[in-house]
Amino acid sequence: MLSFIQVIASICLLLLSLFFFFSCTDPVITPSAYTTSDAVISSESVFIVELSLTCANGAQVSWSLPHKQASSGTYQVKFFDEESYSALRKAQRNNEDVNAIEPLFSVNIDHRGAWSGPWVSTEVVAALIGILFYYMAFSAKSTIQA
Repeated sequence: MLSFIQVIASICLLLLSLFFFFSCTDPVITPSAYTTSDAVISSESVFIVELSLTCANGAQVSWSLPHKQASSGTYQVKFFDEESYSALRKAQRNNEDVNAIEPLFSVNIDHRGAWSGPWVSTEVVAALIGILFYYMAFSAKSTIQA
């Protein structure tokens, strides 16, 4: 799963480098992140990383995964410049260790997982309470008539 995230982030950084890093020799990066926390109202877990650069406007990287594939935990998103991105792609093609390639910078994203709702839906609870009240009323009626 991290290789998918690395590929997305590295592609985005490649595009960013064309616009920002050639004119900015020493960028100061301030990341902020958002991940989906409620699986009831969404079909996929969404990851959004926004990068604030002191030498340019901001940049944003995002991707989404099905909830079952987006397990909870800390994701490390690595950003590469053109040279390290080329080395990363070469290592992936040759089935070499991609962790040996140093990123330009990395951002850790804490994903707590997406809540998929209660174990028992409210409709089932309401139906069970209705059946319980019906049984209690029927039992009380039988006791009174006997």
